[in-house]
Amino acid sequence: MSTALIILAAGQGSRMNSDLPKVLHEVANAPLFAHALAAGGSLAPERTVLVVGHGGDLVEAAALRIDDTIAIARQTEQLGTAHAVAQAREALDGFDGDVMVLYGDTPFVSAGTLERMTAARATHDVVILGFEAADPARYGRLVVNGDKLERIVEYKDADPATRALTLCNSGVVCADAATLFSLIDAVGNDNASGEYYLTDIVEIAWKTGKTATAVSCDEAETLGINTRAELARAERLFQTAKRAEALENGVTLTAPETVFFSLDTYVGRDAIVEPNVVFGPNVTVESTVRIRAFSHLEGCHVSMGATVGPYARLRPGAELSNNAHVGNFVEIKNARIGEGTKVNHLTYIGDAEIGDGTNIGAGTITCNYDGVFKHKTTIGKNAFIGSNTMLVAPVTVGDDAMTASGSVITTNVEAGALAIARAKQVSKPGLAVRMFEKLKSAKKKAQKGQ
Repeated sequence: MSTALIILAAGQGSRMNSDLPKVLHEVANAPLFAHALAAGGSLAPERTVLVVGHGGDLVEAAALRIDDTIAIARQTEQLGTAHAVAQAREALDGFDGDVMVLYGDTPFVSAGTLERMTAARATHDVVILGFEAADPARYGRLVVNGDKLERIVEYKDADPATRALTLCNSGVVCADAATLFSLIDAVGNDNASGEYYLTDIVEIAWKTGKTATAVSCDEAETLGINTRAELARAERLFQTAKRAEALENGVTLTAPETVFFSLDTYVGRDAIVEPNVVFGPNVTVESTVRIRAFSHLEGCHVSMGATVGPYARLRPGAELSNNAHVGNFVEIKNARIGEGTKVNHLTYIGDAEIGDGTNIGAGTITCNYDGVFKHKTTIGKNAFIGSNTMLVAPVTVGDDAMTASGSVITTNVEAGALAIARAKQVSKPGLAVRMFEKLKSAKKKAQKGQ
């Protein structure tokens, strides 16, 4: 059975006290709705529809950056969850599989839970995700009888006996497309809020000869984000889970509580991550890599056996080959570092291609930007770049070539050549002493005049 996703992301989130739509606030360097997309992606959906409302243009742009196949539906009036789902009808025209309805502000529903919901669809027309709440508070309640979910009652509309129930509604729904939209067509707004509740479809299903059941998950999966405090809590929960997952998968974290991951971070087994390392979005680290303390990685790939840091920064487009070394206070951006190549000290390499076995001396800079355009530096295999070399791109240094320390390289260096590009040293005997005496005298005169 094919599956489609509907992700509801239309709310303003006024309690966030923000100009941003709520679903654009981030956990693990990804907007909240991206977490729902990632979980739903485990179902290999044939179609995905994001229902936007407040700040819809911003949410749409962010969604299409993640996946340009996502369909966007707009809810121009906030008339309830059933009304929001109904806005996806056109985007799912002709689709006859199951539809999973998720929420853009509920980031932790797991792939395993969604798979259990789809399995339950084999015996029931409608499947609702519930959870046992430690404090049911104002959640809607699930009224069950055996494996039958009879109805969902919103807190505002519940009597005391129903409020005493602890099985609560997460809002996540699975049903085939035809059933879902036919049930939504029958939903009314005769309730305390005057809204069209998606929850009403359960009772309507039974009245029209269809069945409904509930699948339960841990309460932590259903955490919804409505405030900055809840956002901070969600970040803590994500990082705790991601650290535990890394350790379980064979990654050494010497101080786990100080390492921060992104939603899409991948670190291979037998990698070692030292304290105070931050992984930004789109980072892949292969096995046996060592990431030393206080390093920051984003948009990069680090191959087997490489070493990064301490205090290194890998920016988008950085590609480290096997056994490459990037050391302290080194920044790499949009550059490939060859196998076994060393860039160990106080260096910036940007928009560059560096061959295997090359050594880049301390203080080297690829001068890649002329104020308008970026230019590329190419360095061959087994080259030696002397300390404090400025490579003014576009420029190429050949295989086995060398630059003298302190050189400013503005033209290509052929293979095997030594390039020296610095002014001749001139010494003036006694001049330093005379200059200091003159400067000290001027300073005394200035101090007396104050």
